[in-house]
Amino acid sequence: MRTGPQSHFRRTFLSTTNSGFLQSLWDFFCSLKLAISLIITLAVTSIFGTIIKQNGTLEELQKEYSAGTIKLFDALGLFDMYHSWWFILLLYLFTVNLTACSIKRLPRVWKMASEPTPFLDSGLEKSLSNVYSFIAKGQATQVKERMTDFLKANFGAPVVTERDGEIHLFVQKSPYSRLGVYVVHLSIIVVFIGAILGSLFGYKAFVNIAEGTETDKVYTRTEKAIDLGFTVRCDKFSVTLYDTGAPKEFRSLLTVIDNGKVIYDKRPTIVNDPLSYKGITFYQSSYGPAGDPIYHLTARARNGSFNIPLTLRQGQMVRLGDGSTVQVVESTPEVGPMMPGFSGPAARVEYTPVGKPPQLFVIFKNFPNFDDQRGGEVIFTYDGSEEKFFTGLQVAKDPGVWVVWLGCALMVVGICIAFFMSHKRVWIRIAGGRVVMAGSASKNPTGFGILFDGLVEKLKQVEKH
Repeated sequence: MRTGPQSHFRRTFLSTTNSGFLQSLWDFFCSLKLAISLIITLAVTSIFGTIIKQNGTLEELQKEYSAGTIKLFDALGLFDMYHSWWFILLLYLFTVNLTACSIKRLPRVWKMASEPTPFLDSGLEKSLSNVYSFIAKGQATQVKERMTDFLKANFGAPVVTERDGEIHLFVQKSPYSRLGVYVVHLSIIVVFIGAILGSLFGYKAFVNIAEGTETDKVYTRTEKAIDLGFTVRCDKFSVTLYDTGAPKEFRSLLTVIDNGKVIYDKRPTIVNDPLSYKGITFYQSSYGPAGDPIYHLTARARNGSFNIPLTLRQGQMVRLGDGSTVQVVESTPEVGPMMPGFSGPAARVEYTPVGKPPQLFVIFKNFPNFDDQRGGEVIFTYDGSEEKFFTGLQVAKDPGVWVVWLGCALMVVGICIAFFMSHKRVWIRIAGGRVVMAGSASKNPTGFGILFDGLVEKLKQVEKH
């Protein structure tokens, strides 16, 4: 089938257009401007991720933000920013950008490291800033031997070649240090891959477990239940307070049960010591009361007619032997901030004598004789309370965490190579009795200049003898 000029023009035009588009796309992803823009964008958005509370419960968010702000931030994915589609897209773009830049520039750097130029021609000599030349004594063979011995003793064993009647000596150190920056590039890509794995296959959730209860599920910020595949039980929760009443330390004793087998038994979990099992980590996050506490009081008649222990719940009214009643109105584990000079647990009680109005007063566990001063017919002692708490746990699963750690290790290695190692090269050309020594380094030219000057001084001493 014959084709006319128009068909040929169309194929040529489309081919050129497609080629031009692909080249433009390749140049775009190889662009240093794109890399800088993505780095700045990731840095700025990470600031938002640090300032704005991430993966908080609705109750926690309502304490900090208005309803409109919560709605806006939730629509933008700012409450779970590191799992949002746009942040993951930025990671994808930066990964592609780093990969494209490395692919474009790596072959030239690899060739420079693996296939060095052993000849010091005039063009290379003019391009170098560290050059020293002199007239050598003796035959060319003797000069070659002296220069070879000199380089072996002071820099490294050289490669000796002859070309066009000239003798060239070449020695290099740390040629592959030029690849340090690409190790850093690779480490960043590995870290991003780990972050993406965590975003796709991991989760962040929370759960409240009351003392003595267990659960096999946790919940995301949107209240979606996630099955753990094992059971976590809170055997005991305890909290210690500062004198101001602020929590000093709170800890949970957690038991992990998998298929009826106890994996961890009453394992202490505190803020900086999380519990991990099967790649799922439980962080101590919060706590609170779980149900009505039980109070223990002692009621003693001043005239000695009775002395009875009382067990009651908050708001529960108990009748004493003389017909009077008592109930606990409220309590606190630390009364110091509210009543300076006192400390420890305290309870406010309402005592109603027969035929008299109610009396409100406070009794203290650490001051058992304090109520004697009230002068009432019945004296009360606060013996403590049995109050159950729930432990609030943040739960995280991140299957990419070990990939991230691998990337961090690679980054340390790459940075050490990139900043503390340098590709150093020294040439010597022997031609017609004239010797030219030149050198260069891929980094720290000032430091290498000092090193080269030292070689020159040593060479002068060798040539004097």
